Amino acid sequence: MTRTVAKTNPRQSNLISLLKNTSRENEAKIWREIASRLETSSRNYAEVNLSKINRYAQNGETIIVPGKVLGSGALSQSVKVAALNFSASATSKIRDAKGQCMTIEQLLEDNPKGSGVRILR
Repeated sequence: MTRTVAKTNPRQSNLISLLKNTSRENEAKIWREIASRLETSSRNYAEVNLSKINRYAQNGETIIVPGKVLGSGALSQSVKVAALNFSASATSKIRDAKGQCMTIEQLLEDNPKGSGVRILR
């Protein structure tokens, strides 16, 4: 018998339901995918270093990380990065590279269709 454990962080619960609603309203499967990843245990959340973002992202692209962005590595291009959390060093390095740090909620508001967004995990 599997137990379903509710999230105790109200921000995450609200974000998951917001992602599901936006996915339904705009027929954007990317938001459903992010919601399902955030519904799992926080142990399974992605932890992505800037070096990985630098390797897989193109200049001007929008990246979403269903977890935390860490500051290890260098970032040589300007990208928009949306994540659940950012380390302080990751935030400063992204801004130094003329990029933008945003919450997943902000990205949802800016781009409800989810077009042109790449998931990194």
